[in-house]
Amino acid sequence: MTCAIGLMSGTSMDGIDLAMLRTDGESSVERGPAFFVPYEAEFRRRLEASLEPAKRIERREERPDGLATLEREISLRHAEAVKTFLQGAAREWGRPDVIGFHGQTVLHRPHLGLTVQLGDGPLLAKRTGLPVVYDMRANDMAHGGQGAPLVPAYHAALARGLPQPHARQFPVVFVNIGGISNITWVPEQGDPVAFDTGPGNALIDQWVAREAGIPFDAGGAIASEGGVVAEVVACYLNKPFFGRSGPKSLDRNDFTLADAEGMGLSDGARTLAAVSAEAILESAQHLPLPPRLWIVCGGGRKNPHIVADLREGAQKTGADVVLAEDVGMDGDATEAEAWAYLAVRSLAGRPLTFPTTTGCRKAVTGGVLAKP
Repeated sequence: MTCAIGLMSGTSMDGIDLAMLRTDGESSVERGPAFFVPYEAEFRRRLEASLEPAKRIERREERPDGLATLEREISLRHAEAVKTFLQGAAREWGRPDVIGFHGQTVLHRPHLGLTVQLGDGPLLAKRTGLPVVYDMRANDMAHGGQGAPLVPAYHAALARGLPQPHARQFPVVFVNIGGISNITWVPEQGDPVAFDTGPGNALIDQWVAREAGIPFDAGGAIASEGGVVAEVVACYLNKPFFGRSGPKSLDRNDFTLADAEGMGLSDGARTLAAVSAEAILESAQHLPLPPRLWIVCGGGRKNPHIVADLREGAQKTGADVVLAEDVGMDGDATEAEAWAYLAVRSLAGRPLTFPTTTGCRKAVTGGVLAKP
C-alpha cells in the first residue's frame, strides 16, 4: 500500500482541497484525513481574471500576461498547504510517499487537444521534499482523449466498496458538482463511463457575484426566495452540448449568463440551480443503462435545491439519490482523494483514463514525476 496526498484546486476556484489515503492503486483504498485551505477573495479574483489571457494560449507551455508569476504563486501556496496539512490534520499518518498535484485549470479546449493547468510540479517537489506526480491530463490528449474527466478510475474503486444497504446497487453513478459537473457511471463489471454534464456551481457563483457582490449562494439561501423560470432552463438545455453523447468535457467559460439576463437575483439563483440538476438528469439518456443509485459529491451537494431537483427527477426512474456522506465518504474530499489515487496508479504505470471516459484510443496511464 502506498501513502499519497492529493491536491485539487477546482473550477470553483475557492481554494485547495487536500486529502491523504493509502491504496494499491486498484480496489484497496484506505481513506485518511482531509483539509481545505481557502483562497482569499483578492486571489480568487486574480484566478478568475487569468481565464481571459489564457484564451490566447496556443501551446501548453505558454504563460502570457503574468500567468507565469501566478503559476509560481499557486505552486507555493500548494507547498505551504501541504506543510500545514502534514503538521496538523495528517500528522498521525506520517510522511507520504507521493503527492498527486492537479494545479489550476485556466483553459480546456479538447477539440484542439489543448488543456492548461497552472502548477509547477518540480517547484512543489523541491519545496515539499516529496515526489510529485503532475500534468496527468496531457498523455490522454496525446492518445486522442478529451483530457477529462480523470476521477472515474477512483469512482470505480469506491463503487465496488460501498457499504450496506447500497452495496452492489449497480449501476452506480457518481455525480461531482464543482464549477462544472461530471458523472461516472460504474457497472458491476467492466470499465466506467464518464463525461461532463454541464455547468455545476459556476453559473450560480457568477450570478450572485455579479448581482449581489458575494462569492456563492451559501446553503441555497438566495435561491430559496426565488422560483424556477422554465423558459430559461429550456434555453440552456437546448444547447448542442446536451444532445451529444460522451465522452465530452467543458471549459469553465463554455456556458455564460447570457441566457439568464433579466431575472431577479433570487429567481436567477434558483433557475441556475435547476439548470445544474436538469443537466445531470438529462445525462442519463447517454448512459448504457439507467442508474439505480446516484451519489452526489462536490460543493454542489450543499445546495439543497440542486439535490432536491435531482431526487425528484431520479425518483421517476426508481433510482435513489444520496450524498457522499450517506455512504461514509467525504463529499468535499473526493476529488483530492482521486488525485492521490491517480498518482499511485501513475507510479505503477496503470491506466488513468479509458476510451469510455475520455475517448482516448486505448486505456492509457499519464502524469509526469518530479523528484525533490
